[in-house]
Amino acid sequence: MFLANRPNRFAWALWLGLCLTTVGLPPTLAAAKHRLPNIVILVADDLGWNDVGYHGPELHTPNLDRLAKTGVRLERHYVYPTCSPTRAGLLTGRNPSRFGIQAPIAGRSGQTLPKGTPTLASALKERGYRTALFGKWHLGLRPESGPRQYGFDRSYGYLHGQIDQYTHRYKNGDRSWHRDDVFVDEEGHATDLIVRETVRFIEAGGDAPFFAYVAFSVPHYPLQEAEEWTAPHETVIPNPSRRLYAASVTHMDAAVGRIVEALEKQGLLSETVILFTSDNGAQEEYHSETDYDGRHGPYPVLGDNRPLRGWKGSLYEGGVRVPAFLYWKGKLKASQLRSHSSLLDWFPTFLTLAGSEPNPDWRLEGRNLWPQLSGRKKGAIAPVLYWNVGKAAAVLQGDWKMIVSKESPSGPELYDLARDPAENKNLAGGNPAKVAELQRVLAAQQALDP
Repeated sequence: MFLANRPNRFAWALWLGLCLTTVGLPPTLAAAKHRLPNIVILVADDLGWNDVGYHGPELHTPNLDRLAKTGVRLERHYVYPTCSPTRAGLLTGRNPSRFGIQAPIAGRSGQTLPKGTPTLASALKERGYRTALFGKWHLGLRPESGPRQYGFDRSYGYLHGQIDQYTHRYKNGDRSWHRDDVFVDEEGHATDLIVRETVRFIEAGGDAPFFAYVAFSVPHYPLQEAEEWTAPHETVIPNPSRRLYAASVTHMDAAVGRIVEALEKQGLLSETVILFTSDNGAQEEYHSETDYDGRHGPYPVLGDNRPLRGWKGSLYEGGVRVPAFLYWKGKLKASQLRSHSSLLDWFPTFLTLAGSEPNPDWRLEGRNLWPQLSGRKKGAIAPVLYWNVGKAAAVLQGDWKMIVSKESPSGPELYDLARDPAENKNLAGGNPAKVAELQRVLAAQQALDP
């Protein structure tokens, strides 16, 4: 109860120590004098499974690799296959289709995350956290539906789903760059501006813990990178568009390094839990003669989801399974979580670390992952994972995944991911009982959508 009244820091930390002792944190972290942890979420845009150094040797990501090596690698982390739905699910802990968000919010759409929806930001803010978003929002395209309407004290970046990295305008020319939900014009590459503002926020300090949601604009097209970032790839990546993609990833990786360095300089790294994830799988290619007045592209080769099947927008693993890890210096051991984790899990997990529990009225659909992440509990069975993208839907129960498309005349697709993670063999024809079972599971989930 006293959390709602914002108690003094010692009482708050004492309560946190008692709470976290029950979920497997080391005794040193549960000490009464330990402050609530800062929370940083880093989201790449359209980063593929094989586009991080710790999954494949082609791209240079030394900062991400270092964090992943000493943190918990999430080797079966699931998101939605496109950006707006993933961001809605990440911030609300609920399936985005519950809000009617099944695809990117585009054009001059008035669609938004419904006002008054509880978010991770609003929940942490109630618990005394300073909350800020830096980078991509994409849950409302106008300032009146910007991040500050959903629990963020501060917001800086862009409202739309894609922007020119230097003009910061949307593909149709609309303004998007803002500070605290007010349009502004600034010079510089979006990656540099996003990390600059994040570092300033960290350096500003304060007695209260903070939540920083850092949503990068890359490696989403349009790709615009200086020679500083393209040069390291000149002799190793022959395709020009793939080389630009790699440069944007290297640029983002350096930005992550600057954020970690700022935390170290402020003595906050051991007090900060860091989640890194992509919003969806990589896009295969891009070409448009009208977007950005035809100034950018074509990009015949972009990301790399190998060995997974499919691309951004697809319900195959390549669209919904992404590179991700959790890092907390001195609190998490280097390990790999091979059981399912989901974008929906972070709201309840981080709220637990903030010394609280979700309100049942919020109807969160994720689960607290801390027992698995801390190593106290192993082999937990994930809840049913569900995707509804309008023209297609899917469910994942255990290792069985079923995809149903309204445009497919051949019926459902069924895959056993334990034996066939690349989804090469459709087993639906030989497993009618499993298909019927998952169809019932799918129908139950669809009944919860508006």
